Amino acid sequence: MADGPTLAYLVETRAPGGTAAAVAEELRALAGHAPPVVHALGSSMFAGRPPAPALALAAPRPAGGTVAADVVVMHNPSFLRYDDRPACRILARHLIAVAHENFLLPDGGEAFDVARCLSGLAAASLAARRSIAPVSPGNRRSVTEWLRRNPRLSGWDVLDADWTSIFPGPFAPPSAAPADRRGRLSRPGPEKFPDLATLDLLFPPSAAANLIMGGEPLAAAARARPHWTVLPFRALDRADFFARIDFLVYFTSPHWKESLGRVIGEAVAAGKVAITDPATAANWGGAAIGAEPGEVAGIIAGMIRRPASYRQQVRAAQAALGAFSAAAFLDRIGPVIGPPRPRAAA
Repeated sequence: MADGPTLAYLVETRAPGGTAAAVAEELRALAGHAPPVVHALGSSMFAGRPPAPALALAAPRPAGGTVAADVVVMHNPSFLRYDDRPACRILARHLIAVAHENFLLPDGGEAFDVARCLSGLAAASLAARRSIAPVSPGNRRSVTEWLRRNPRLSGWDVLDADWTSIFPGPFAPPSAAPADRRGRLSRPGPEKFPDLATLDLLFPPSAAANLIMGGEPLAAAARARPHWTVLPFRALDRADFFARIDFLVYFTSPHWKESLGRVIGEAVAAGKVAITDPATAANWGGAAIGAEPGEVAGIIAGMIRRPASYRQQVRAAQAALGAFSAAAFLDRIGPVIGPPRPRAAA
């Protein structure tokens, strides 16, 4: 630490979905600024699973013994919900827990045992400051409200800047002739899907394509819906998936909400229109269309009749993704992690 601030990342590399992709982009952005030492931290939640492909090149070292750095960043502390504490000691000037999961559900109930995760992390660490980093405006409201309700869990503050995902570009151009090709992509958790009546509205027989990847929970329902193409999670790479659709139609269970919904940004970067619920769309600053399920068919039909409106929406959405660039991330987070510096010693 004598040569300047050092940065370490604690990552559960087996966590699927958007968290792994977000961390991978973050590490690429930091490579030219403040390359961190990456430590793989195991958990009971993901025991027995392989590492996420997005993090295959991170080459993390096992997080045994003590992880020491001026700034230690842990992504998604909710993975500790089945552990008493992390399997390492943490020594830091500033410990940051990036909240990839909302602390509260839409009905106000607790999304997971937040106190267990944060208390275990605090017990395993010696840090001058401990902060929670929200990943979106909606996530920030969830975090701050939970902390307001739980004043006895002291010792954590909330960062002023959102720790947003990165979409570096270049972005793909929109289709000149969009068709009613719909798709959705998520890990196969049941909370990721609305009920079947809503899914029937969103992915009707009239659509030219209904591609659902990560649809393992829908295997039985799909047998009665030949107009659905249901594939396992990671059955296609992202580029192949997005090449087969023109509209990302992404709605979850109304009893659970995405903290951000990284797939929305991925769709926009791929030149597609993204449609989601209004609360999720609000986190994207104009990059996504917020709608109710019953409005989706009309939105898609209108853009197919007027392809110029489709192209206009994609270009406007891609402009909004400027707030999610690597440069914007470093502008927001740079003051927290410190000035540019050489790669940390191995």
